[in-house]
Amino acid sequence: MRIAIVDVSASRAAVIREGLAAIDDCEIFVVTERRGLVARIGEIAPDIVLIDLGNPSRDVLEEYFAVSRALARPIAMFVDESDDEAIAASIDAGVSSYVVDGLAPHRIRPILDLAVRRFNAFARLQADLAEARGKLAERETIDRAKRILMDSRGITEPQAYAELRKTAMDQGRRIAEIADAVVTAHKLMGGA
Repeated sequence: MRIAIVDVSASRAAVIREGLAAIDDCEIFVVTERRGLVARIGEIAPDIVLIDLGNPSRDVLEEYFAVSRALARPIAMFVDESDDEAIAASIDAGVSSYVVDGLAPHRIRPILDLAVRRFNAFARLQADLAEARGKLAERETIDRAKRILMDSRGITEPQAYAELRKTAMDQGRRIAEIADAVVTAHKLMGGA
């Protein structure tokens, strides 16, 4: 596992490093420079990012939230103090674990595990949502193609669907692909 620790303080980074000592087969990279952070993390290609900010200003928090939005990785963020607004912003930015006043070596491993599990759960939800949206879009395209066939040929809805299905089977394609072709052809012919 590749872990990036982002911390401008070497002593605080050492606390995180100590908490990771028990993890076998682990490569740890400490990044202390804020400038070019996304590019640096891209070079490291970590499996998880641990960010320790201590007591950050609002601007610094926003900067790191922008970084977390750009990374598609589990991120655990450690801060000394927080407020409801910062917590909400961290969630919106995709931070998997936002830990307030909890930087201690014995807590690092459970927080890391939680961050990975939450990230994976969220990624599954995102994939499920994308799949559902795709199926809904396909369903809408199929319904539109059926309406086009019904209006242009004077056939019933079951007959229009049967034609779409038969054409898909004959061509070895999916019904949604055939429906999309019908809708596209209808648009090209001046239909709405």
